[in-house]
Amino acid sequence: MPRRACLIVNPSAGGGRAGRVLPEVCAALDAQRLEYHVERTHSLDNARELARTAAAARELALTLGGDGLVGAVAGELADGAGVLGVLPGGRGNDFARVLGIPQDAVAACSVIATGTEHDLDLGDVGGRAFIGIASVGFDAEAHRIANQASSRMGNLVYAYGALRALASWRPASFELELDGERRSFIGYRVAAANSKAYGGGMFLAPDAELDDGLLDVVITQHTSKRRALASLPKVFSGEHVHEPWVEVLRCAELRVSADRPFVMYADGDPIAELPAVVRTRPRALRVLLPSPTADRALPPVAPPDS
Repeated sequence: MPRRACLIVNPSAGGGRAGRVLPEVCAALDAQRLEYHVERTHSLDNARELARTAAAARELALTLGGDGLVGAVAGELADGAGVLGVLPGGRGNDFARVLGIPQDAVAACSVIATGTEHDLDLGDVGGRAFIGIASVGFDAEAHRIANQASSRMGNLVYAYGALRALASWRPASFELELDGERRSFIGYRVAAANSKAYGGGMFLAPDAELDDGLLDVVITQHTSKRRALASLPKVFSGEHVHEPWVEVLRCAELRVSADRPFVMYADGDPIAELPAVVRTRPRALRVLLPSPTADRALPPVAPPDS
């Protein structure tokens, strides 16, 4: 990869994992004779500024952190502004997981050296980009709890957040508009999925594709907490979509409101308050993917068996 690169690092991502692995990542990039400079960031706004600077300098933008950092940087590289390379350093790393990028940041450096560029979709909420899943309702409380939990829990923090949120959850009434078609229901969540997974390997939208120009909208209607609890493990395999209270729809634009205030989360961070409009931006982001994808649209990633 002859292009100069900007390595944008969130040292605190993954409970400090990104900061700890940074010297090894630099050694791996040095071994590839890549010309790069390291920029440490501690806020998403600063990461966006660094991404804009990298794009203006025609540098490859590399992220070493979590999905929140990836989404922030991706939004500034959209529509031909730049190319993204992903080095997983957070707790969930679901974007890399879905794309077949190694979960080990040092091993993922090989994708920077030998990967191929591919155009992927971006999600958008009120002008703010995301790469994974934007969700609201039960998920909002689960994400809030997970973000406040100890980093020592690793990616188990997302399951912990879901269990804690379920204990105090009360049903909400949601009003939706999917490409102009109105829909209402009472239940747990609305999730607009650009990608398949979130929460450290939860395949909430197992059939979502990153290059189809559509959002998979996962609706979880009201059911007993006992049934909801029993179905939680199925999210890791994507089998929860077969439950009678779960429905998956597709659209390019989703409008969502609720009967009480909610914060929408995407890529693990707050992105908007309801009411909100979620859109897809087809093929807006150019990303370095593992080289076998050169001969097919995207790697055939399937949810794990357990």
